[in-house]
Amino acid sequence: MSSSGAASSQASGSSWTAFLKSIASFNGDLASLTAPPFILSSTSLTEFSSYWCEHPAIFAAPAKEPDPKKRALLVLKWFLTTLKQQYASRSEQYGNEKKPLNPFLGELFLGKWEDEAGTTDLISEQVSHHPPATAYSITNVPTGVHLEGYNAQKASFSKTINIKQIGHAVLTVPSPSGGEPETYLITLPALHIEGLIFGSPFIELEGATYITSSTGYTAKIDYAGKGWISGKKNSFTASLYPTGKEKDILYSVAGQWTKDFQIHAGSAKHSGKDTLIESYDPAKAPTSKLIVAPIEQQHPLESRRAWSKVAAAIAKSDLDTVSIEKAKIENAQREMRNKEKAEGRVWQRQYFSVNTDAPDKVLSTLGPVVGVPDHGDAEKTGGVWRFDPVKAEKAKELHRMTPEEIAKVAKELLGQ
Repeated sequence: MSSSGAASSQASGSSWTAFLKSIASFNGDLASLTAPPFILSSTSLTEFSSYWCEHPAIFAAPAKEPDPKKRALLVLKWFLTTLKQQYASRSEQYGNEKKPLNPFLGELFLGKWEDEAGTTDLISEQVSHHPPATAYSITNVPTGVHLEGYNAQKASFSKTINIKQIGHAVLTVPSPSGGEPETYLITLPALHIEGLIFGSPFIELEGATYITSSTGYTAKIDYAGKGWISGKKNSFTASLYPTGKEKDILYSVAGQWTKDFQIHAGSAKHSGKDTLIESYDPAKAPTSKLIVAPIEQQHPLESRRAWSKVAAAIAKSDLDTVSIEKAKIENAQREMRNKEKAEGRVWQRQYFSVNTDAPDKVLSTLGPVVGVPDHGDAEKTGGVWRFDPVKAEKAKELHRMTPEEIAKVAKELLGQ
């Protein structure tokens, strides 16, 4: 190694050690801490919503299954296939988990997938800043399968970084027979960061999550990472059963959410070759490419356009420019909030609205099954957020802007 390379490595090491010490002594949400340059990501948290649907054909598959029990199994399979993308794709791409950019209020990430499942649309919006929360809507156009949800993250330190995800997702699947659409309420896993002491952090899931349906089926997923003595990294077991009858297992699933898993009929205790329904291997199931408009064609509030200068500086490890460009956005946003307060206004979300129903219909009917309160932890996410189709139609008009209008918005909202 050259002397300059050795010096760089030593600097990174000392920076990482200082970061770990700051974490251990910090009280509050760790998201506000400044991370070492080599762990900064140029990707905003609003983009993470896309991880829900990088296999659109698996996402849309339940709409074509006539048996409600098998539909519930297909929903469970889809959820399990999203875990690798959501929680391991960044560490696999970069060698370690990166700290994402904290979105500003009103930030958008828009895209679509075009593949054998047809067109699948993605809308992600930062609907709250204090407290921070991201809402998302994903729709497979041909089948009408629709996912919506919102989440916030609360990070703390106790031996390692622990992250609690606040919020939930709701999947709606049109009935193949033309009846009432069925609804699935999905809870979000807690996670912690492994590999901190070695400077190569990665995510491990813990505890349990649930998926429960309006047709009377519930899935429970238990997560277990590799222990000191035994076990495999990213392990899980799951079971699907009639709601309220957890011992009457219809299907069981086991494996590693980053590698492969097997689906069996009946309980895992009796699983064997004769009960195997399917083996899923992500290495043999390539993801579909998300299509995002070129930066120059994006609305000023879209993530990749808004953060483009920050992203370019991160790529060059130019922390001075990172700080300058981030400060422009943060200061402009602060001025906008002050102006709104002085004028008695609030920021208008473009695609989502707070559900004013009390209690929320989905949460009041399905929430008790999986431990989600009917208020949806609204005080921690700024509200119970639901996709608003009327707003979405109006947003299409708002995005048809002249170059002069784009420049005005970029200056006013982002200081650019």
